[in-house]
Amino acid sequence: MNRKPQLGEFLRTRRAQLQPADVGLPDFGERRRVPGLRRDELARLAGVGLSYYTRLEQGSSLNASPEVLEALACALGLDEVERAHLHDLVGAPRRTTSRRRPAPERASDTTWQLLDALGDTPAIVLGLRSDVLAWNRTGHALFAGHLDPLIPDQPDRRPNMARLVFLDAHTRDLFVDWPKKARNVVGKLRLAAGRHPDDPRLASLVGELTMKSAEFTTMWAEHGVRKWALAAYRMHHPVVGRMELNLQSLGVPQEEGQRIVVATAGADTASAAALSLLARLDTPSAPRTAHADTAEPTPSVTDSPR
Repeated sequence: MNRKPQLGEFLRTRRAQLQPADVGLPDFGERRRVPGLRRDELARLAGVGLSYYTRLEQGSSLNASPEVLEALACALGLDEVERAHLHDLVGAPRRTTSRRRPAPERASDTTWQLLDALGDTPAIVLGLRSDVLAWNRTGHALFAGHLDPLIPDQPDRRPNMARLVFLDAHTRDLFVDWPKKARNVVGKLRLAAGRHPDDPRLASLVGELTMKSAEFTTMWAEHGVRKWALAAYRMHHPVVGRMELNLQSLGVPQEEGQRIVVATAGADTASAAALSLLARLDTPSAPRTAHADTAEPTPSVTDSPR
């Protein structure tokens, strides 16, 4: 994914969301030809030249200094995550010595040890592109009980959380707060795209979702970024019913972009009782496969037409 169009689109969408009154500019009731602030207004707010800002927005320059980026971030009212994303988009392109596709991610031995230590608490391991790298038994039962528990061990067939959220009917029904979940997923992918603009697997995933989901296309065009560590969702599981769960995202040490998502519920609540029931159900286990790349391919539900 090319950084230049991403930078220009991000700046334009954020500029369009600001009105003169939002930044203390007088509004004389004039009929404005563009939504939000004009380029010259934002350039003045940031203290940069109009022609220079125009080159940034048009994608003809990626030479903005950290000081200019901070000035633009302040003028646009960006939060901490959006500021970091802006810096990522203007970062120097990463040098590569090979154009081979990156090796598939895997959950390390220590990550599996952590999954084991979590016991019956539902947990899944996601990679930098939101691929499901591993899950424990209750994590599989909660998030994807309709899929083969061994699919994460097969790099070419493992499920992807973004693909599940937008293209899988079971997952869509699972999240009562589906729009909230969908925007969080898109925001995570936006952050990943800013940090890994040359990743062909990530570009392929975004292209697939853009072609198959109009809702994804709309949300992707908004350039929203998310870096959530805790999110509360209302969920409706087909077996144990309604739950209000907290999903906590924990970074995996020494594994760039990987995170463990753990689901919990308040003590002595109906949701906690539902999770306890889910843990007691006779569901297939999701054991670790020592040689995942030698496993026989198993048809994935996510590959079937909808």
